[in-house]
Amino acid sequence: MTEDGFLRPALSALVPYEPGMPVEEVQRELGLARVIKLASNEGPYGPFPAALEAMARNAGDLNRYPDGGAYRLRGALAERHGVRFEEIAVGAGADGVIDCLSQAVLGPGDEIVCGWPSFPSYVIYAVKLGAEPVKVPLVEDRYSLAALLDAVTPRTKLVYICNPNNPTGTMNARQELDAYFERVPEHVLTVVDQAYFEYIDEPDYPDAIEEHFKAGRRVLVVRTFSKIYGLAGLRVGYGVGPAEIVTAVGKVRRAFDISTQAQAAAVASLGDDQELARRRAANREGRAELAQILRRHGFDPRGPAVGNFLYARAGEDAQILFEALLREGVIVRPLGGFGAPGAIRITVGTPDEHDFLDRALGRVTTKTIT
Repeated sequence: MTEDGFLRPALSALVPYEPGMPVEEVQRELGLARVIKLASNEGPYGPFPAALEAMARNAGDLNRYPDGGAYRLRGALAERHGVRFEEIAVGAGADGVIDCLSQAVLGPGDEIVCGWPSFPSYVIYAVKLGAEPVKVPLVEDRYSLAALLDAVTPRTKLVYICNPNNPTGTMNARQELDAYFERVPEHVLTVVDQAYFEYIDEPDYPDAIEEHFKAGRRVLVVRTFSKIYGLAGLRVGYGVGPAEIVTAVGKVRRAFDISTQAQAAAVASLGDDQELARRRAANREGRAELAQILRRHGFDPRGPAVGNFLYARAGEDAQILFEALLREGVIVRPLGGFGAPGAIRITVGTPDEHDFLDRALGRVTTKTIT
């Protein structure tokens, strides 16, 4: 807050989200010939072939503004999930949907409840609006849904369930979600963040759209094209929820925040279940390989992890390991901003990237990483 009171007081407590470092920046600053990024949970593969073709077809129309209502995209998503058009919200990534939801719902004195450590945007967007984030400690690196319920008050508007949790990679099973929804008060809107949904093949992992939204629960289920679909650079996310919530989200969303290319690529990506299965299988194998590498170098990946990343503790200050690996050309994620300053998160990459990481860890001294 400035001395003249020009800026909103809520901003004084706001710590902005710090994204993973770009490869080009590290190469430029450290003079490295090769740098790999295993920091931001991006998929290791590019867009689907159909998405690339769709973007090429639309390239000649980029002098025009995109469809502000994302009509084709929302219609395709509604058809895929078997819900009404009016029940599909879109945004610039899942993060964009969460931002707009916060703007639509929260004000000074309201509360949100989430596990911690977890995805920082839940907290950041609440603080930005003058609301109070209630951070519930994880239990054995997992969300405790019973503890979330115990933290709910009459002032609680949103409860976030990050499933699987980012950054720990752990999930809450079907029975836990069922029990939660039996108890959650009616005045609360639950946000189930399933950004990594397509990676998961655990039989006990719930599909919150099918099992909770369609069952009439008061829930907004958030998903994204940034992960397995390989469209992180285009920023396309969506939510499935009550029509009145979707309408409110649309009122605060910027009119053209999802580009023409983003919409075309997302629509074209839907329906290629064979490629989804291939990437899911490759991720499962890659996650196991990455876990072996970390254990070989003295780390203990927490879990069981079900997404496309692993979480491991790295002493009291993980920034030391982060900087040591950075000098070796490997970008990982220190987790101070997520509420875990002594841990790192490493994204599943390609076999070649894993080999590069393995050799980099071998060059980092034991003294540095413990």
